[in-house]
Amino acid sequence: MSEQSFKALVLRQEDEKTQAAIESLTDADLPEGDVLVAVEYSDLNYKDAMAVTGAGPIVRTWPMVPGIDLAGAVVESNSDDYAPGDKVVLTGWGVGERYWGGYAQRQRVKSEWLVPLPEGLDTRTAMVIGTAGFTAMLCVQRLEDAGLTPADGPVLVTGASGGVGSVAIAILAHLGYEVAALTTSTDEDLHAYLRELGASEIVPAPDADAKPKPLAKGRWAGAVDTVGSKVLAHVLSEMAYGGRVAACGLAAGPDLPATVMPFILRNVSLLGVDSVVCPIEPRQRAWQRLVKDLPEAALEAITDTATLEQVPERAADMMANRTRGRILVDVGASS
Repeated sequence: MSEQSFKALVLRQEDEKTQAAIESLTDADLPEGDVLVAVEYSDLNYKDAMAVTGAGPIVRTWPMVPGIDLAGAVVESNSDDYAPGDKVVLTGWGVGERYWGGYAQRQRVKSEWLVPLPEGLDTRTAMVIGTAGFTAMLCVQRLEDAGLTPADGPVLVTGASGGVGSVAIAILAHLGYEVAALTTSTDEDLHAYLRELGASEIVPAPDADAKPKPLAKGRWAGAVDTVGSKVLAHVLSEMAYGGRVAACGLAAGPDLPATVMPFILRNVSLLGVDSVVCPIEPRQRAWQRLVKDLPEAALEAITDTATLEQVPERAADMMANRTRGRILVDVGASS
């Protein structure tokens, strides 16, 4: 079979600086794997933005095709689980970091990384959800598996304007929770956007220099934290007795300047969520729940679309906090 040519966004390192460019590749350039996928859509996550701009040590091997998600149709398969024409989704597993990812019109991957496109979704919607939406649902599942219900009280979502935060707000509101959105922005348009998603309260983020209290007034029955560090420490201090916090992000760094007081005196639970290292049962359950628990109107409200050629500019915007919601990458539409 002849090798087909296609476009890809390729990162190369020159003089310790990251260079991003659209290149023409063939199937012979692709890494090893037992399934070849014609990629239709990917998305732009914070990790992708860091990789494309060179802002952080995300890329582990060079050159790299970034994009931690992809959705498309199987072209060739040496796996008994997938046949040509099957629609598939890939989130996580280190693609776009250690292994070439979704910013290519064709990609070869390992079959065990794929999930059949859930019934009720198309590939576009799957990538609007993407790792961000998948992670948001994992957070909600962890909170509910730990016993949280809407009757327990309000739930706080940090990093509310980002992809995970936006989707978490929409899911929680749809499920009947009272949701508060924490954001650094004072932009009234952004606040209106968060209310449209279902937030009933906008909470200003703590001052960056403010030292978290060991304990503050208990306000939240649950929380989804996408930021980490001091923000997470502030959230922990404000949890009500028996509160549960699903933590999934390290945008502010890995340090946690908190004390054990919330855990001992208020019986607070800190629940870690990692969308990469995730067993198949909660992974499949999360995708099925996303079909029914993430309203279509909310998806459209949080979605902006870019081509491969536009990814570097959008990545820079994301690193400068000039984006909100989800950025869908229309890989197939790229010239």
